[in-house]
Amino acid sequence: MTSPGQLLVHATHEGGALRDIAVDLQRPSVTRLFIGQLPDVVIKTVPYLFTLCAHAQRVAAQAAVNAALGETPRTPDHAELWIEVLHENLWRLLLDWPVAVGLPPAKEAFVAWRSGRNGDDVVASTAKLVDTILAPLAESCLARLAGGDDLHPQAAPVLAPDAWLGYWQGMQAQMPAQPLPESVSAIYCSRLREIETALDALETGRPFPIASAGGAGWGIGQTLTARGVLTHAVHVGDGKVVRYRVQAPTDSLFADARALTALLANRRFVTLDQARQGLDQAILAADPCLPYVVELHDA
Repeated sequence: MTSPGQLLVHATHEGGALRDIAVDLQRPSVTRLFIGQLPDVVIKTVPYLFTLCAHAQRVAAQAAVNAALGETPRTPDHAELWIEVLHENLWRLLLDWPVAVGLPPAKEAFVAWRSGRNGDDVVASTAKLVDTILAPLAESCLARLAGGDDLHPQAAPVLAPDAWLGYWQGMQAQMPAQPLPESVSAIYCSRLREIETALDALETGRPFPIASAGGAGWGIGQTLTARGVLTHAVHVGDGKVVRYRVQAPTDSLFADARALTALLANRRFVTLDQARQGLDQAILAADPCLPYVVELHDA
């Protein structure tokens, strides 16, 4: 396992609004370790280097390598991937979001679910957790969020490996754009929808979303995580990895300040403490997969 890096967020509270928002995302160059390696070695190594959403990381790497080498994709453990999405979403909704709006977390309920999440009764135990704990807690959380009267999830993320392949091969200058988040409450509602989707998929045996594109040594693999679309890109030459890139949702949403600026554009805060809470909520909505530090100044 390696350090995921660190995120610095700067902002100024002025005239009741948050202004001069800036982000500084520092990521270690982990993928340099893949250069010169056999593709199969990279696939096996990825879950140990990217421990958060490790199953999704592995299948994205597998899909990218399969596409580059023209291999038939291997069948993943779809249930394992859906449970991983449940885990990440429930972690945020039961532990982090309540604290972010001034409510106590449902720690005991989450820990109990987590300990048995790989059992045969995961669908029933999750449904019970949602009905008895999450549903009333979500209602209270949404009531405290700004824009809580507009309770609709934002558009679901879309896998588009073909668009990424052109960028990876140098045929287009710009990386495919990441849609900006709509609102804090919309993101919260999206997480609730993702839990419903994962539960239904587990019950019906639906495959997990995985897509790939490529050939002739160039490959793109994409899948979903609780934070958005995860992309792995590989270039293989003479049987070894020549270039490799991982583009996680955090890398896109915190490449600059546009996502946080969009989430905070219409928010007003009377005090510095309120401004800090609003900024923390926006960061939680964008959900970086690494530690962050906030520097907030009062003008």
